[in-house]
Amino acid sequence: MKSMKNEAVRPGPSTTKELRRVILASYLGSVVEYYDFLLYVTAASLVFSELFFSNLSPAAGTIASLGTLAVGYVSRPLGALIFGHFGDKVGRKSVLVVTLILMGVSTTLIGLLPTSNQVGMLAPILLITLRVMQGISVGGEWAGASLMAYEHAPAHRRGLASSFANAGGPTGTALAGGMLGLFSLLPEEQFMAWGWRVPFLMSAVLVAIGLWTRLRISESPLFVEEQRRQKESGETPKVPLWEVLRAPRSLLLAFVALLAPFTFNSTVGSFGLTYARDNGLDVSAVLGIQVIGGLVCVGAEIASGALSDTYGRRAVLIFGMVAGALFTYPFLLLVGSGSTGLTMLGFVVMYGLVIAPMFGTCGAFLSEQFSTGSRYTGASLGYQGASTIGGGFAPVILASLLAAQHGGLGLILLLVIGVGVISALAVAASSERSLAPTASEEVGASPESPVSSSTV
Repeated sequence: MKSMKNEAVRPGPSTTKELRRVILASYLGSVVEYYDFLLYVTAASLVFSELFFSNLSPAAGTIASLGTLAVGYVSRPLGALIFGHFGDKVGRKSVLVVTLILMGVSTTLIGLLPTSNQVGMLAPILLITLRVMQGISVGGEWAGASLMAYEHAPAHRRGLASSFANAGGPTGTALAGGMLGLFSLLPEEQFMAWGWRVPFLMSAVLVAIGLWTRLRISESPLFVEEQRRQKESGETPKVPLWEVLRAPRSLLLAFVALLAPFTFNSTVGSFGLTYARDNGLDVSAVLGIQVIGGLVCVGAEIASGALSDTYGRRAVLIFGMVAGALFTYPFLLLVGSGSTGLTMLGFVVMYGLVIAPMFGTCGAFLSEQFSTGSRYTGASLGYQGASTIGGGFAPVILASLLAAQHGGLGLILLLVIGVGVISALAVAASSERSLAPTASEEVGASPESPVSSSTV
């Protein structure tokens, strides 16, 4: 049983200047990470089947190319385990520097890979290896970037602050789509020969910018205070993973709640791109639509984070899930129309009213399910576990269902809408901690029970 003295200890929020610097660093770092990670998603959806799986039929090549996406997502929980542990034991800042460097090296090397026409089966093997490195990096990146903003912010602005880290995702998506779209304007022979490589090589420049911002920020005040409290009390250091697993309800609900955001995002950002291309749009048009959709998502995610500070995390999350269940079928009809204008409308609505409310809010939602000493590990595992299923396997499953139904949409709709309903139920069953009557945070909350509503 902790003393009342320990329960009351709390560091003050960061100054406005430092908070802005942390938010900028979290945002730019996430832009770089997700530019790299989603550049691969875009390239795999549009060009990798011809470059690295040229010995397969077009349909089989597309499925194999999208299958390599799953490899990156499967490795994300491994990154969550590794970097989540060190983020809770060593600190958020140092882990974020390591993950950014790992991602930059992996992505730059993808831009230098030989194709299957040059080295045969070695090409896809090298591609998959680097994709694994990308996955491990992102597995440790997301929670750290989100937590740094969340833990530096005052309690009544934590949803808004953490939303900037998530907004780096669609920004990176738009940047990745824009870069590939720009080079896709080259003659097709030149684009397939070398044009697709340039966006991957640009990662080195973006990583340098991200590192510059991250090295200038201070460590999370809540992490520093938790370390100080443990040292002064003589408390035996705990293993963060064990603290999360000994009370698994929060982790389980977090995992199920995040399945819908990743499944809907896969339906739009991966399957939707391929579906639009297969229904008559050229690559440059598809990439241009992705850029516009991503930019809409940036603003909508930040707005959603701010709304969650007022109306609660659950309300905003469930809104996005219900909107997704209602609009998935119209979205697929619009994307399958072969019209650039209608396809753009579908992407803008899905990004603005479905994906943004979920991803703009989930950072603060997950952070509030775990105490400071195990927050990096718990949030990482919940988020990355869901990303493996909803983000990694969903594109392959959706493409396979489409092929099995010879273009029919029934099973696809059943799967996507079903996941949305299940996730909404998980969110409803979780605790709402953002509308607490006090702004105090209980540093070092007891691991035997969930963090109380007074903690945020």
